[in-house]
Amino acid sequence: MTGMQELIDGYINWLRDKTVLRDLEGWVEITTPHLDRHNDCIQIYAKREGSNILLSDDGGTIQDLEFSGCGLDTPKRKAMLEVTLNGFGIERHGDALQVEATPDSFPLKKHNLIQAMLAVNDLFVLSQPSIESFFLEDVGLWLDAHDIRYVPNPRFPGRSGFEHKFDFVIPKSRRSPERLISAINNPRKESAQNAAFAWMDTKDSRPDNSQAFFFLNDAETQISPSVTHALESYAITPVPWSNKEEFIEQLAA
Repeated sequence: MTGMQELIDGYINWLRDKTVLRDLEGWVEITTPHLDRHNDCIQIYAKREGSNILLSDDGGTIQDLEFSGCGLDTPKRKAMLEVTLNGFGIERHGDALQVEATPDSFPLKKHNLIQAMLAVNDLFVLSQPSIESFFLEDVGLWLDAHDIRYVPNPRFPGRSGFEHKFDFVIPKSRRSPERLISAINNPRKESAQNAAFAWMDTKDSRPDNSQAFFFLNDAETQISPSVTHALESYAITPVPWSNKEEFIEQLAA
């Protein structure tokens, strides 16, 4: 795609230029340009441990959810959290999300920790306490109900060297190309841009004519046009949850 390498280079330069470091007692605080659900910059912490580097969110992600009334004390939520963290290779120690890196693997592990923090926020931020099912699970159940075959939690390498995780992949058939699916529970511009970068970065490494479908939860919040425009500008098909039945034929073929 024309100009794709320039877009990727611009994204990486933006990450570097907007990242701020601050020395603490034994730790380095890393303020990233990624925004959490409060529109605050995400912060992680790094500490040398011998020849390796420990990366942690210092418990901020889980504690923020619990303070907001979204506890993780049910078996279903614990299982969903474990699946999400395992998908990024992140461990939970108490409330802290952690991963250990070598100097060589530091960029990838840092990237994975930030993506895991964003995914946990997106997975567990529910608009109403009475909602019993998480959006990702709802998407999987909907695919099952319509006999749409898929492989869950695929990971693909990108041109940037980062590895990206999608929620589902529908293998190609005689009638249709491969289709990658991401489920965005809280569809705001930040989460759409992060997801779009994952597709943009991996598209050239996928089979010809691969497509991307991003499910957007609009059950309680109207989706901003800026979100759908951000996705469509990178040839991603936005699927509002309220209109999901319109896409059965495209996904089941």
